[in-house]
Amino acid sequence: MEKSKYISSVYKELLPQEETLEIGLKKEKLYIGVPKETSLQENRVTLNPEAVALLVNNGHRVVIERGAGNAANFTDNHYSEAGAEIAESPNEIYKADIIMKVEPLTLKEIELLHSKQTVFSALQITTHPKDYIKKLIAKKVTAIAFDYIQDEHSKYPVIRSMGEIAGNTSILIAAELLSNVNNGNGLMLGGIAGVPATEVVIIGAGTVGEFAARSAIGLGATVKVFDNSLYKLRRLQNDLGMQVFTCIMQPELLANELKRADVVIGAIRSDQRLTPCVVLEEMVENMKAGSVAIDVSIDQGGCFETSKITDLKNPTFIKHGVVHYCVPNITSRVARTASHALSNIFAPILLKMGEVGGAKSLIKINPGVRHGVYLYNGILTNKMLGETLGLPYKDMDLLIAAF
Repeated sequence: MEKSKYISSVYKELLPQEETLEIGLKKEKLYIGVPKETSLQENRVTLNPEAVALLVNNGHRVVIERGAGNAANFTDNHYSEAGAEIAESPNEIYKADIIMKVEPLTLKEIELLHSKQTVFSALQITTHPKDYIKKLIAKKVTAIAFDYIQDEHSKYPVIRSMGEIAGNTSILIAAELLSNVNNGNGLMLGGIAGVPATEVVIIGAGTVGEFAARSAIGLGATVKVFDNSLYKLRRLQNDLGMQVFTCIMQPELLANELKRADVVIGAIRSDQRLTPCVVLEEMVENMKAGSVAIDVSIDQGGCFETSKITDLKNPTFIKHGVVHYCVPNITSRVARTASHALSNIFAPILLKMGEVGGAKSLIKINPGVRHGVYLYNGILTNKMLGETLGLPYKDMDLLIAAF
């Protein structure tokens, strides 16, 4: 009897089987809201008019709050011609299913959220108190930190783009601060025949450091780069295509180079909450009078012991004779360029989201976007946030399998 059952089952397996076809993903028309930024000195906008036109032409609905692009020189007329709807108040914007924002939501904006919305914004983990995250959790939204989104090469495209802008801009700012127009030492950043070149020290060999080095070298300055990673220093030389002075960050060597520097760029980015403070106050005291220190790392606490946060209206202060520039958001100085860069990243993500059936579907199939999720339907999924704030969190991969 058992033998006959076995033969029967084998016979069935040998019979032609029905073909299993892949179930296609259902496309979804997105409803996207872009509010006006209310944070101090934030001039960027997440979508430029060209990106809006692309989304609208693909059947999606985009609503822009009146004046949202003004600081980046994108007028309401530009957006309306691109097909966007212009909203008169934030209340209208926060009816959208997807909210695209540069800065993290304010507490007032969190109150406007409704359940199951998806919010794209920067995370800025150092600024979030426990109550802030709890309010977001209570709204049961899905929150995606765009600075943690990865591309197909496991790189961070937003951080890379903003780092390129910050690196280039930091050198241009230094050039301004060295000139007589800004009561500087009257130096031209660079060099000409017969005149010693200005000396630039860059602390950090990441994206900001690389592009600061490119700009300074292009102007003719003498550039010296310090970092704790030998791999990053080698990669920097390879990317620049030339031999440039590089050194592991040893305090005595760094202190000696700072004494001769005309410009020092702090370009360290930390994976933790705060940037390590590598330039002690004693080192600053020994720097040349009128030299310039630009702390690009100030948004993570700064790498100069003498740093304190400034803003675009009053960007500098003098400490021990050294001009300090400590604006947290340098890219807002060039908001139009920065907004174009952000749009180049967000528009393809939103288009793909519509093609695969919405935010939840994209999170499931795209590990790069999933890496940026820190709240999923009101459940905290970011380990760093959970451990820092003492809140329970769950593994994102387990959650998407359950939903």
